[in-house]
Amino acid sequence: MTRLVRDRRTWLTYSQLGVYGWFLYGFGPALTLLRDEQGFSRTVAGLHGTALAVGALLSALVVAPMTARFGRLRLIWAGLVLMCVGIVVLCSFTVLPATLGGAMLCAFGGSFVVTCTTTVLASVHHSAAPAAITEANAVAAGVGAVAPLAVAIALTLGSWRAALLVLLPVVAVLALTERRTPKPAESGATPDRGRSAPLGRRYWVSWVVVTAGIAVEFCLTLWSADMLQHRTGLSPAGASAAVTALVAGMCLGRTAGGRLSLRFAIDHLLYAGIAFNVAGFALFWATTAPAPAVTGLFACGVGLALYYPLGMARAIAASEGRPDQASARVGLGAALASGVGPFLLGAMADATSIHLAMLLVPCLLAVAAVGIRIAPARLPAPA
Repeated sequence: MTRLVRDRRTWLTYSQLGVYGWFLYGFGPALTLLRDEQGFSRTVAGLHGTALAVGALLSALVVAPMTARFGRLRLIWAGLVLMCVGIVVLCSFTVLPATLGGAMLCAFGGSFVVTCTTTVLASVHHSAAPAAITEANAVAAGVGAVAPLAVAIALTLGSWRAALLVLLPVVAVLALTERRTPKPAESGATPDRGRSAPLGRRYWVSWVVVTAGIAVEFCLTLWSADMLQHRTGLSPAGASAAVTALVAGMCLGRTAGGRLSLRFAIDHLLYAGIAFNVAGFALFWATTAPAPAVTGLFACGVGLALYYPLGMARAIAASEGRPDQASARVGLGAALASGVGPFLLGAMADATSIHLAMLLVPCLLAVAAVGIRIAPARLPAPA
């Protein structure tokens, strides 16, 4: 059986991705509190989500050439520093241009972290890379599940901003750890300097698979609370808290998926995830009782947990030795998915109802399943 050997570099990379997970999942409840504090409308508050998507999009456009010039490790640290600057701006000012700019800067730097930590793990762990990437995202989801609670505690103690600002000393401690951590040998995938040929059909089909999966994740993350409120009668606070079930499911799914990817083929795991998601979504969509709906949402989280990490791994494998270009293009897909998917679902909800609009989710799952079928992953079978 393929083994995942976690060295100091692996744990540091997991921690770096966890920092962004804390920000990403803590940003939603923090934004709600900022809106209440400043009296923003929901439309204006929603612009902060657009700012995140714009930051991620800009990052995806420049990350490949910057990685080729500066290297992955330097770009991860540059991304963490930019994210810290964005947090300071977001927490220090209340005028709208500043909060929008802070959010965009956080996403710009954070996307460097997401892209480059993935390729670092791919370069270090070879055939065990899918397991390492999945486990790293499990850490990020686990840390992210705690972040909303930290925001609530910080608010009780004085200011919600402390829950985001705490990342600054955490990054400083990780920087000290970097000095004692050997640089990765990177005997696997290396920075694709000078390789600018177009990526092939197999890659772009894999890109569609992972992008569709990311769109499902963002649609459920941003709109499931609305669905729960209108279908089950939960209060706004209760519906928002229930979304934790989705993140908890993702954390569990990625923790188990890291081990399973050492034993089973990636595509088999992705098919299983889609089937699990369809079953969970059917329960979530059909019921009007809170407990079954939240259970279905948890099952959705377990099912969609593997779309991004395993989708990224199969996209890198299909890139013909251009992991940085592959990761950058997936980052572009993630930005589009996070911006277009939830917006399209919201527009459909305005035209019909949130219940009918949610049927966009199984449509996206079908797209992912078809993509896996017509462009199977080319990865070494687990031993």
